[in-house]
Amino acid sequence: MYWLSENSVAFPPPELADPDGVLAVGGDLSPQRLVEAYRQGIFPWYSDYDPILWWSPDPRFVLYPEKLKVAKSMRPYFNQKKFDWTLDTNFRAVISACQQQNRPGQFGTWITDEMLEAYCRLHELGFAHSVEVWEKEEELVGGLYGIALGKVFFGESMFARRSNASKFGFIALVRQLIDWDFTLIDCQQETDHLRSLGAELIPRQKFTQHLARNPWRETPAQKWIGLE
Repeated sequence: MYWLSENSVAFPPPELADPDGVLAVGGDLSPQRLVEAYRQGIFPWYSDYDPILWWSPDPRFVLYPEKLKVAKSMRPYFNQKKFDWTLDTNFRAVISACQQQNRPGQFGTWITDEMLEAYCRLHELGFAHSVEVWEKEEELVGGLYGIALGKVFFGESMFARRSNASKFGFIALVRQLIDWDFTLIDCQQETDHLRSLGAELIPRQKFTQHLARNPWRETPAQKWIGLE
């Protein structure tokens, strides 16, 4: 495990991560360090009162947008417009709801207050984005957030206050990313929920090779990096 320097945002090569996927410890959550991490397929994941841990798991759980699977049970949600959805209208509300989401078998949350503020800063800079799912156009009932670099979206977390609300938001996002010619969605860790939507495991080497070919801009000026 590598201790990060306070004077540099550089990371060791992802293939040096331990068998659990932990690559490095320490550093900070500055925008520069976070962007450099995601550019290499590295992400922070830790608990309150612990040092920042940086991860690069092998294999990696991803979704190729064109492989999205939409179950028949989800089609009425779109055909009957049971929910509405928006992009980047209330990032802080979405990440706060993800922070408060109760998850079976998980005590507390990995979205610390420090992390929440760091990602809100990334949103202000144009790197972090949110999907909001609304019921009757006025109540926030689901959503998700993540990072967009070039043509890759790095999903971070989602929440739901109504059945299938987060799944609705994810499907809506993937369809939009297909229109924007995004090539990959990073789901980080394997879950049955995302596997049912078409996500799959790939070797870390294949994942990092994809990122190496991904065009990206260090200082995005637009609301969504997918839009030129």
